[in-house]
Amino acid sequence: MARFEHDVVIIGAGPAGLCAGMYAGRSLLKAVVLEQGMPGGELLNTEVIEDYIGFEHILGYELADKFANHATKFGAEVKTYVRVERIAKVADGTFETSVEGGDVYASPAVIVTAGGTPVKLDVPGEAEYAGKGVSYCAICDGAFFKGHTIVVVGGGDAAVEEADFLTRYAEKVYLVHRRDDFRASKIAQQRVFANPKIEIIRDTVVDEIAGEAGLMTHAKLRNVKNGEKRDLPATGIFIFVGFRPNTGVIDGHFQHDAAGYILTDTNMQTSIPGLFAAGDVRVQLTRQVTTAVGDATTAAIAVEKFLTARRNGHPAPEPVPTLVRSP
Repeated sequence: MARFEHDVVIIGAGPAGLCAGMYAGRSLLKAVVLEQGMPGGELLNTEVIEDYIGFEHILGYELADKFANHATKFGAEVKTYVRVERIAKVADGTFETSVEGGDVYASPAVIVTAGGTPVKLDVPGEAEYAGKGVSYCAICDGAFFKGHTIVVVGGGDAAVEEADFLTRYAEKVYLVHRRDDFRASKIAQQRVFANPKIEIIRDTVVDEIAGEAGLMTHAKLRNVKNGEKRDLPATGIFIFVGFRPNTGVIDGHFQHDAAGYILTDTNMQTSIPGLFAAGDVRVQLTRQVTTAVGDATTAAIAVEKFLTARRNGHPAPEPVPTLVRSP
């Protein structure tokens, strides 16, 4: 068991965490980025990126490597395969970040960039065809399905709105929902029901995602009321059955929205002074690489100002979280 002292500890090495590390390093802060896997976050689950400015086409893992190299070049320490168990503010106002194995990282500021996790169907073929037909982000991957037939799974606002969005690219969209009634807003439902490219399949679940030659070719469906099964030909499936922000490691109450996303002020500071958040883990309209690195830039610069005020004995402004509507 060891104790390490840093100016700022950054939780998660996705785009937000690596960008925050790079800016913290440029500010000559002693920064460490703790990542439970390899650097890159959701970039590692995305085959091709075509919507990050300056890169018309780049593989997800290649962009992840560029982010990690940039962060370490400017002095950020990136520690991989470190699982954070708890972030707690202690009596002297600093934070102790405890990791699996007993080590503790102490710092006056923490930036949470742990992202979120799409809720999966947990059916055969879902992992096998991830990035090869299976997607959890219409904005990220929709353009790859021009002229295709695709399936959207879910019944909430995200599923309904993304089904409508995907008709910009796909020739045909099947919206599959396990119930008869949709949870999405009535206006969103009306728009989807009126779209000639969308066919609604109610009371139905996806039992399996199947394919050949490494690409998805169809979804195996089952009607939950009569048990009828059928194969639905499709080259893509977009799953929108939920998304969970990774906030469980934060010890203590922080302001959040109904879905658990962290509320921050304009400096990315949470309702806990000294605790900042950036990227998919916080409340915002859209969750993209561009928004993640924008959040992280603000958070890292705000941390430097927070620490300067702390060193000079000046009280930092209290955070004033602002409610932003979730997607």
